[in-house]
Amino acid sequence: MNFIKLAFALLVGWSTAAVAAPQGFALHDAAQPIANVRFVTEDGTKLDMESFQGKVLLLNIWATWCVPCREEMPTLDALEDKLGSDKFEVVALSIDRAGVPAVRRFFDEIGVKHLNMYVDKTMLSATALRTVGLPTTLLINAKGEELGRLVGPAEWDDPEMVSFLEGFIE
Repeated sequence: MNFIKLAFALLVGWSTAAVAAPQGFALHDAAQPIANVRFVTEDGTKLDMESFQGKVLLLNIWATWCVPCREEMPTLDALEDKLGSDKFEVVALSIDRAGVPAVRRFFDEIGVKHLNMYVDKTMLSATALRTVGLPTTLLINAKGEELGRLVGPAEWDDPEMVSFLEGFIE
């Protein structure tokens, strides 16, 4: 009898967790490996995904010419301000062919203050990460595995989204 109660409690808890994902956010049944894509910072430092091991990441693939990307960027900046720490980072990875100068102009134009600049002007990261449109955002655990993704824009500083993401930062 206790086994049945435990199984029911686990089932109810699992289904509640599945529903807790904000609309459009697709969580995987199991964590998935991701490509170790390479990119540069504003000062030209070369990094890759392994550089972030030990942190939960919200990896947003975007471009300055993508209108929905431009619209959601202030909410990503606000999310980084709210949750950014040694345990979590919003990694806004631009795939602009024009490189760092185009991204710097855009960040200055809209007042981005909390996001670090990451740029892959080769655009190879978009293919390696199997993006089907921009923006595409991946939730990555501290082991560097993809937990889920959202294709399209979102309001990343929305309280429901913040609460959802806080559940993965521990």
